[in-house]
Amino acid sequence: MTQTEPATNTPVFQPEKIDSFHYSGYEFDLASGLLRCHYTLGDLSFEEQITFSNASTSDVDPELLDRALWLVYLLAGISYYKAAAPLTIVVDCGGLTPAERRLLEAFYLNGLGEYSYQNNLDLSGLTIVAAHRDPSPERPRVVNRRALIPFGGGLDSIVTVEGMRDKVEDAALFVVSKQGDRFDAIEEAAKITGLGVVRAERRLDDQILRSRQLGFRNGHVPVTGILSAIAVTSAILDGRDAVVMSNEWSASSGNVEVDGRTINHQWSKTLAFEDLLRDALDEAFPGQVDYFSWLRPFSEVWIAKRFAELIDYHPVFRSCNRAFHIDRAHRLDHWCGECDKCDFIDLILSPYLGADELAGVFDGNEPLGNPDRVGQFRTLLGLTDDIKPFECVGDVDECRAAILLAARRSDRASNTIISPLADQVRALLTQQGEDIGRYLNGLLQPLSDHRIPDHYAPDDLLV
Repeated sequence: MTQTEPATNTPVFQPEKIDSFHYSGYEFDLASGLLRCHYTLGDLSFEEQITFSNASTSDVDPELLDRALWLVYLLAGISYYKAAAPLTIVVDCGGLTPAERRLLEAFYLNGLGEYSYQNNLDLSGLTIVAAHRDPSPERPRVVNRRALIPFGGGLDSIVTVEGMRDKVEDAALFVVSKQGDRFDAIEEAAKITGLGVVRAERRLDDQILRSRQLGFRNGHVPVTGILSAIAVTSAILDGRDAVVMSNEWSASSGNVEVDGRTINHQWSKTLAFEDLLRDALDEAFPGQVDYFSWLRPFSEVWIAKRFAELIDYHPVFRSCNRAFHIDRAHRLDHWCGECDKCDFIDLILSPYLGADELAGVFDGNEPLGNPDRVGQFRTLLGLTDDIKPFECVGDVDECRAAILLAARRSDRASNTIISPLADQVRALLTQQGEDIGRYLNGLLQPLSDHRIPDHYAPDDLLV
């Protein structure tokens, strides 16, 4: 009789023993629009599939398309690298231009800032081994005012769409979803725009979807960067001259400083990332597709004020992360009212939408009406020692401006959360010597540098 070996919960995979991550090749089929991206990590092989819906009708220059696909391939690899995060990355299947190398180094080091912080890893010694590649020769510049606008169904991308309407000859939305799935929170708002939708689908390797079970390291990746590269490729396939993002001024504000480095959950929404990708595009296919954020100069207060005027979207917009759960069985068809993202959206809109309307948006579970959320609001307002939540939420100044403006509304007079918090913020700012009126007005003006071409510029930049 043979004795059965005792079961063990110890994963076979040991991340600390992996010494390198490899880019091992990719293939693209124009007829089906399918891109297959291959990566290896020790003995493991991964394949990501990305399907471009508009590929089969495209007559794009093959060399131009290949350079765009290469950038998608480079940035998508980070989802598999993080399983172990070794300090050596080897690009076996091609070379990097100087700008591509700078982009990739920053993408791993800064884009994985939150991941390395939460996993207690030091990636500062990261080395990328790759051959040199010369930048592409100059091409005639394309300007046709046919813009592609990545769209997520939240207030930021809605404001961009409506602001761009009279500045383009032809605009289309761009939506990425899981293969065979669509998010209702995006689709409902997309219908309101009346614009066409260019689509792409991602299928992550199943091993990554089972990362905890398999013993992989886990954590946040700079997904907006990956989606940006996919959007640029879709724009090229569709003959469009611009990818117009909806990343605001405060996306460049970090969460916490560690050893002189800023850890930013939203790093791939920052101006720094925008510039790195623009440089890489300029070396890969100069003058073919512009990439910029239409909201870059503006605060979330400015954005919320404009969104408040777009009443057709109020019943359908949604930014709660639980509306985008990868498993449809766990996906909500409403705002949860219990997460940091819900807290922030409620707060930033509270100066501009009525109390009754916001109560309706949150289906009776408005965070500003829930005493249990006071601690989270205090953190957003910088009234605690806690760091800003690792979510796509605004800067402390934007939150403070919102609470002060909301406290002025007559329909918020009886709210037991807003007035006390506003009093604390007002006292703190006064102690710091701030002129409250100037402070509030400043957040409604353009705040930062930007890369918006004049022919696409918001009216507030042209005054």
